[in-house]
Amino acid sequence: MLDIFRSEVRFYREIAPVIGIRVPACYQCDETSRGTVLVLEDLSTWQPGADPVTAAGVLSTLHRRWEQQAHVRWPWLRAADAAADLVADLFGQVWPGLAARGDLTAPVISMGARLAGRVTEAEARVRYGGPVTLVHGDASLQNMRTGPDGDVVLLDWEDVSAAPGVFDLAWLLVSSVVPARWDEVIDAYGPGGPIAEVLPAVIVQGLLSLCDAPPGSGDAAAWNLRLEAAADRIGSAW
Repeated sequence: MLDIFRSEVRFYREIAPVIGIRVPACYQCDETSRGTVLVLEDLSTWQPGADPVTAAGVLSTLHRRWEQQAHVRWPWLRAADAAADLVADLFGQVWPGLAARGDLTAPVISMGARLAGRVTEAEARVRYGGPVTLVHGDASLQNMRTGPDGDVVLLDWEDVSAAPGVFDLAWLLVSSVVPARWDEVIDAYGPGGPIAEVLPAVIVQGLLSLCDAPPGSGDAAAWNLRLEAAADRIGSAW
């Protein structure tokens, strides 16, 4: 519904050649009657993930390069809240079961309950997170690789959007970074907009991702810790 695969083709055609950070080399990017085709550089020998501090520096470079320019140069880029209604509908469907599964901590349940019925509002507040720039849209460590020389490459650009850069930073933290390192990673990113403005929407995304973690699993426990930390950063403001 969001035409994400064609967005990724357009990313490799129009943005990747000038983006200013390391992305996979693209050998073919086509739209056909049967869908889209991408043939990309094989990075299977690169180390999965990246050091979060290094990753934050890469995101900072990307965001500062295209601040106040990306949405003008590529007006087809989606806005941060383009899928607000879809996300709200999905959250409304899954939250009751998620809250009842028994392994969410009290702060996470409290935050989820406060977001129920207010997801569209949370998505809309992302725009107050600072200047609009080019964002990856799913900047988790799972979508990064580290090369032999330490270069970090960002993969999977189907969620590329025009939004405040701190959205990428917030999702990096909530999806991938232990809370004890959050301040270090934020410092490595450098000056940015008010991260608390984007955290409610990022928590919604995190709760939807938590649905895929089996109840009581280590993965679910790690999501809980990171979501608690995000809720704590928001405090009573939401």
